[in-house]
Amino acid sequence: MRNLSMLTDLYELTMMSGYLNENMENRIAVFDMFIRGEKGKQSYALMAGVEQLIDYIENLHFSSDDIAYLKSLNIFNDTFLKRLETFSFTGDIDIVPEGSIVYPNVPLVKVQAPLFETQLIETALLNIIGHQMLIATKAHRICLQARGDAVMEFGVRRAQGPDAGIYGGRAAVIAGCSSTSNVLCGQMFDIAVSGTHAHSWVMSFPDELSAFRAYAKTFPDNCLLLVDTYDTLKSGVPNAITVFKELREKGHEPKGIRLDSGDLAYLSIEARKMLDNAGFENTLICASNDLDEYLIRELKAQGAKIDLWGVGTKLINGADIFSLGGVYKMSAMEDENGVLQPKMKISDNPEKITLPGEKEVYRLYDEKGMAIADYICLAGESIEKPLTIFDPDETWKRMTLENFSYKKLSVPLYRKGKLVYNKPTLNEITEYRKAEEKTFWSQYFRLHNPERYKIDLSRPLWTLKNDIINEHKAQ
Repeated sequence: MRNLSMLTDLYELTMMSGYLNENMENRIAVFDMFIRGEKGKQSYALMAGVEQLIDYIENLHFSSDDIAYLKSLNIFNDTFLKRLETFSFTGDIDIVPEGSIVYPNVPLVKVQAPLFETQLIETALLNIIGHQMLIATKAHRICLQARGDAVMEFGVRRAQGPDAGIYGGRAAVIAGCSSTSNVLCGQMFDIAVSGTHAHSWVMSFPDELSAFRAYAKTFPDNCLLLVDTYDTLKSGVPNAITVFKELREKGHEPKGIRLDSGDLAYLSIEARKMLDNAGFENTLICASNDLDEYLIRELKAQGAKIDLWGVGTKLINGADIFSLGGVYKMSAMEDENGVLQPKMKISDNPEKITLPGEKEVYRLYDEKGMAIADYICLAGESIEKPLTIFDPDETWKRMTLENFSYKKLSVPLYRKGKLVYNKPTLNEITEYRKAEEKTFWSQYFRLHNPERYKIDLSRPLWTLKNDIINEHKAQ
């Protein structure tokens, strides 16, 4: 585990120093991490990054080198630097499990700890959770459009740095990718690795057929050939078929071919015909080349004969999503008497107004086990049947639920600084994600104009929010 305690914005440290100076450092505060989302870009997200957040919290401390560097900035006093020498996390964290389908404005992480501690972890938490959620969400959209075909994550060479490639590969597998091309990611997380050869392999030999024969000789039982170096249909596929016949004569079955350029729909259809006519009906056709969920959907609609998809750049960088807009906002803090008081941000931009108080989130299900809404309420509220839920903005939109079930969305991660969470394996996380998917109707996952999922507030929370807003306006 790496010590990432210094992975923080400077202003977190300056605020911590100020809290210490004002004797506020030990006041308990509650912060919520959630995503705002970019309107029109995505309707849902996939939770990821919890394991790496645990690694961060478990190794939180300031080394002598860290403190020496902070001292060299000449902005912190000795009292503050001395306090950092014994820093550790002592609070509580609740979190939504990895693989969960989540929505904007729903608390995903709740941190309750001394103000000195809650402030420090903001930057790293948003970085760790935000990045893996971004890639997991993009990968999930891609995998859904592949409609059961295997999707290979091919993005490490286009990732924005080593960590982005490693942890992006992990997030992609959570979302449904079958493998990664990143060998280090495969080693670290026990993920299947996949890959064939590049055009440079073909160009390293006198001709394409020689290159294919050499590759088949080296990997007779795992021979998948890249056929578009020179001419896909005139030389690439015919030469591959020649080599495949030679392999079969020696008792080996070829894996397939890969297309990396050109009209993938047309080329795959024609290549499929050629392979089938030659007796290789079971060989696979793999496609790559700047794929994303939109292009995969179009290729599927055009009848492309593609069995597996290698997706790189637009997956590992999130492409059109860019950022999920993760934020970390205070929702409550102890006053001078030790009483927890609700806090909220008020803004002229409605989307930036936060929810006050210590909260819980429940997911409501109908009698068939399908998700109806996420219900955000104040901690300690009970859920009784029947339950009337309403749109927090357009309050006349309401429905009364009688036959429903519910579950709390988050689970305990830390209590009093101690890890209380049994970390699931990556396979267990992917199975959980599959189960989560089955509780949502497909219309919630549409690429364009998805059905709006209900995010509702309890009456007490809605009233508290509006009372604070009205009180502020009256001042």
